[in-house]
Amino acid sequence: MFVQQLEPVADSLGLSALVATLPLLTVLVLLGAVRMKAHRAGLIGLCAAVAVAWLVFGMPLGQTASSAAQGAVFGLFPILWIVVNALWVYRMTVRTRHFDILRRSFGRLSDDPRVQALVVAFCFGALLEALAGFGAPVAISAVMLVALGFDPVRAAVVALVANTAPVAFGAMGTPVVTLAQVTGIPLDTVATVVGRQTPLLALVVPLLLVALVDGRRGLRETWVPALVCGFAFAAAQFAASNYVSAQLADIGAALAGAGALVAVPHARRPAAEPVRAAVLTGARSEDLDRDDPRADVLRAYAPYALIVAIFSVAQIPPVKDFLTEATRTFDWPFLDVADPAGHPVGGNVFSLPLVATGGTLVLLAGFGTAAVLGVHARVAAREWAATVHELRFAILTVTSVLALAYVMNLSGQAATIGHFVADAGAGLAFLSPVLGWFGVAVTGSDTSANALFGALQVTAAEQSGLSPELLAAANSSGGVLGKMISPQNLTIACAAVGLAGKEGDLLRKVLPWSLGLLLVMCLIVLGQSTAALGWMLP
Repeated sequence: MFVQQLEPVADSLGLSALVATLPLLTVLVLLGAVRMKAHRAGLIGLCAAVAVAWLVFGMPLGQTASSAAQGAVFGLFPILWIVVNALWVYRMTVRTRHFDILRRSFGRLSDDPRVQALVVAFCFGALLEALAGFGAPVAISAVMLVALGFDPVRAAVVALVANTAPVAFGAMGTPVVTLAQVTGIPLDTVATVVGRQTPLLALVVPLLLVALVDGRRGLRETWVPALVCGFAFAAAQFAASNYVSAQLADIGAALAGAGALVAVPHARRPAAEPVRAAVLTGARSEDLDRDDPRADVLRAYAPYALIVAIFSVAQIPPVKDFLTEATRTFDWPFLDVADPAGHPVGGNVFSLPLVATGGTLVLLAGFGTAAVLGVHARVAAREWAATVHELRFAILTVTSVLALAYVMNLSGQAATIGHFVADAGAGLAFLSPVLGWFGVAVTGSDTSANALFGALQVTAAEQSGLSPELLAAANSSGGVLGKMISPQNLTIACAAVGLAGKEGDLLRKVLPWSLGLLLVMCLIVLGQSTAALGWMLP
């Protein structure tokens, strides 16, 4: 048995914590300063974590390698299993041209560009985030806005800012699933607390979007549909994350927001020509005026309806219990770790949810999508393989970052940093979202930031007397606001709208909004750690 040490360097917690941060600093410097590709930075950071675990914290090399392998396996299944299958569904809609039909359907909902920004960037972007995440919502939303006539820079800014509120529950709840895994806190508990933080952003972001599109006039003239959309989104995200399923939180929120927006008469009114002339400075796609048969429109919406239906059925207690029976739990080989108190850690045991996982359910929806859209089995298989090829570097990045996180957690590096950070005391509640924000800003992924810092937040909370569930959730909720300034997302947005090389200009436009919303989240978490807003927590 390997027993974790908190002060392996000169019996000093401060020096030990400093050494323990070397793997994280390696990744952050390589990504932020050297501008190295994320998958390479992740692999080098993993090597640094293994070296520190073995040479400094005394973890046997075999157990160190085993902990890295467990992290990599968790990255592949269930995390990337969800992402691959969700993106596969999207690729089939693009191949059959049903995605174009969907885009035209959105364009016909309203000719007001401010409302179009809410429909495309906020609601549909949230649906894409729910299904795939990892940059896909920004790229697709930005392209659709440019096709509707938006200036490329404005389209990119709107898509980036909109991609905030849904991120914590994106990719079928992947970030909160990862957070639950690395912290040992039950998924339902983590999702419940996150679901009482991020919905508050959803109340603000739609108002911010109409202001970004058309300034004060946009806010003055379209605040009603923006507020209604945000309220419906927030209410649905809260209800789903607290009482239904973390995997369905963004799907339900996106559909509720879109439905509420369409139901507001104000949103359906034709926009005044001065507004359209001021906002739509780009070239409008000519195919937007094409009429599509009703049957084709229904088929375009079918993949998303199938996913909602399958996930809803999977939450019915008897069905959920039946699916859970296929889960396999076993002792992870070559791993026997105890915490500093001598108690075995949860990482010694590994659970493999073969059927009761979002990726498998999305795969079933993919089979249904292929049937509804008329995609031949051979073509569908080729699209799945092409999806894996497209995500090959993302797969390498996620597996290496999760392997790094598991090595740090199981070797005791995260616990050492957490004990040191705990000295911040009550101020830790205010700073905890900043840690998540920083992690996402560098890695581009709320999942990766949760893997890196989730256990650290819990350890620090336990040492400082704060709620571990609150600080763990704050890591994810603060992280969503770093998404818009991450180099990966900025690059994706610029590439999507033809602004390659303009990432710096885009960063300057979105950074103030990222920092402003982060301050709001820090105040929310600080309030929730005291009697002022403590009543909001379960």
